[in-house]
Amino acid sequence: MKWDDYEAALFDLDGVLTPTAEVHMSAWAQMFSEFLVDYPGQPPYTDQDYFDHVDGKPRYEGVAAFLASRGLDLPLGEPSDEPTAPTVCGLGNRKNAVFAERLAREGIAPYAGSIQLMDHLETLGVAMAVVSSSKNAPDVLAAAAIAERFGVVVDGAVAAEHGIPGKPRPDTYAYAADQLGVPHTQCVVFEDAISGVQAGAAGDFGLVVGVDRGAGSDVLSAHGAQLVVADLAELI
Repeated sequence: MKWDDYEAALFDLDGVLTPTAEVHMSAWAQMFSEFLVDYPGQPPYTDQDYFDHVDGKPRYEGVAAFLASRGLDLPLGEPSDEPTAPTVCGLGNRKNAVFAERLAREGIAPYAGSIQLMDHLETLGVAMAVVSSSKNAPDVLAAAAIAERFGVVVDGAVAAEHGIPGKPRPDTYAYAADQLGVPHTQCVVFEDAISGVQAGAAGDFGLVVGVDRGAGSDVLSAHGAQLVVADLAELI
C-alpha cells in the first residue's frame, strides 16, 4: 500500500472501524425474527438475509429490501412511527431501539487493527472521514472513544438533512471528500458491505478497499473492491 498516492481515507464505520456490525446484525435478527412470527409460511430470517438485503444500506431501505425479497408488502409510514407500527419505518425504528439498548448496555471497542491504521495515517498527514448509513454513527464513535479523530462525519442524519442518496450510490462518499477538500481520485474508500463497495466503485475514487468481516472476499471483489483485507493493520 503506497499511501503517498492518496490524500484521504474515507471509512465506513460499522464493521470497518468498530465491530458494531455484529451488534447491528443481532438487532436486525431479533427484530425480523419476531416480525416473521406473524407470517408462519415464511422461512426463518438468516445472516445471509442481512448480507444480501440489509448490510450497509440506510435503515428503511434495508427493511424494504428484505420485505421485497420475501414478497411482503407494508406501507412505508413515517420516520416518526412508533417501533410497534406495522410499517417499514416502524420496523426500522424497532430495530434501532434494540440496537441502541445493546450499545448502551454492552458498549463497543474499535478493532485494534483499525486503531493501528488510523494512528499510522495521522503520522502521514492523511485526512480521515467517516461515511456511514447509520444515524447512530455519532453515538458509536463516542462510545468507541474515536470521535475526536474525525472532523468530517457523514452519517444517515447528514444524508437525510442534505438530501444525499445513500449507498450503493457514491454520493455520501463524494460529499465527505468534498468536505475534506480532497479530489475524489485521491481518496481511499474502506467498506465491509456489498452496498458499500458498490458505492465506492460507482464513484471516481482512487481505491476501494473491501474489509472482509463475513461478506466474503470474492463477493466484495465481485461488487467493486479492488483490494480486500481481513484487517486494516495489513495496510500499514
